[in-house]
Amino acid sequence: MKKLSLLLLAILAFSCKPCENTIQRVDKQTIATILDNWHKAASEANYNDYFNTMADESVFIGTDATENWNKKDFQTYAKPHFDKGKAWSFKAIERNIYISAANKTVWFDELLDTQMKICRGSGILVFENGNWKIKQYVLSMTIPNQISKDVIPLKIAIEDKIIQEKKK
Repeated sequence: MKKLSLLLLAILAFSCKPCENTIQRVDKQTIATILDNWHKAASEANYNDYFNTMADESVFIGTDATENWNKKDFQTYAKPHFDKGKAWSFKAIERNIYISAANKTVWFDELLDTQMKICRGSGILVFENGNWKIKQYVLSMTIPNQISKDVIPLKIAIEDKIIQEKKK
């Protein structure tokens, strides 16, 4: 009876279809291609490809302190830009990609050549429904240390108001 049980267990193990959401081993090049294609979709104003790369529960955090959008709100903001045929153009000039030991989560940071000069992007991808999706993306403008003392006074009036509102 024990041999029969083991045989049935082995047959079941080899005959079951793999789960659609099974994590597949991912490499850094695959993730780099996903990110490059995501940025390319924005530069080509390809709304569907751009937003289909993002998870339904994703968050996009922009360069302004007030820009913290869920996917739906970000789509609303971005749609007029995409409809004009030109959204934004980000090209990675450096990227670091990290993959969790369980192969379920990827996080990255990148330096980008943009219309705002060098920006930094960072984010998290998760494996959902058989695809890697961007769950969070944070875009920041870089400020060289040697000019930060010149930039800070430009921010004071705007950001002091935000600080006071957030403290309430």
